[in-house]
Amino acid sequence: MATVVAFHAHPDDETLLTGGTLAELSAAGHRTVIAVATDGHMADLNGRKPLRLSELEASAAALGVHRVVHLGYADSGHGAVLYADPPDRMRFARADPEEAARRLAAILRAERAEILLSYDRNGGYGHRDHVRVHEVGKRAAELAGVSRVLAATLPREGCTRLNDLLRRLRVLSGYDPSVLDSLYSPRSAITHRIDVGAHAARRKTALAAHRSIIEGSSRFATIAKVILRMPTPLLARVMRWEWYAEEGVISGPAVPLDDIFRPASR
Repeated sequence: MATVVAFHAHPDDETLLTGGTLAELSAAGHRTVIAVATDGHMADLNGRKPLRLSELEASAAALGVHRVVHLGYADSGHGAVLYADPPDRMRFARADPEEAARRLAAILRAERAEILLSYDRNGGYGHRDHVRVHEVGKRAAELAGVSRVLAATLPREGCTRLNDLLRRLRVLSGYDPSVLDSLYSPRSAITHRIDVGAHAARRKTALAAHRSIIEGSSRFATIAKVILRMPTPLLARVMRWEWYAEEGVISGPAVPLDDIFRPASR
């Protein structure tokens, strides 16, 4: 059995991009690990355990993940302003990328990881912490000798259609659709497409574990509430696939591979 480490920026990121894949791997007997760069909090924690890390542990348990590790950084926030570091820890965007990569590489070595799941070069939707995950993940794999890195992503063309649908349903508003032109990955870069429909119920349970975010008013909270209201059979069809672009592959195969253990031709 293999060990796969999924590297994410914040608690809750694991559910939408890799949750089904992690559930599938765990159900098949593989060892799965989530390494999260930040605890998801912006402020000083005053020595308290981060609530969002506790929610991540509950989400991971629902997916069958064996271990959760925090690299020790604070959330950097999304937007024009990068706020000062809280007094008890550094924001991930300000961290020395090489030091962060060494922290992740130590986890990869200890786990003897065969595959690292990370993010594409755009960081998905451009969040500074997500872009840094791509940079740090790539370097950590080099340091640890992990030969295969799969970037969790979405086909850009599908995002455009989804954005149009959500705008018509008035789920999203005030969002410039032109930014989608440079986000996620073009379909031609996709190397793997994993069928995760069988794990819809577990994914909903994992998503629901992130209560502190879902109860808020963010765009993620709005989308999460829509997902959680869906009947499980419908969710299994709507969110049937998870997509990856293998690092070092210039162009994906005509038909994406259906197993992350099958390497794409470089």
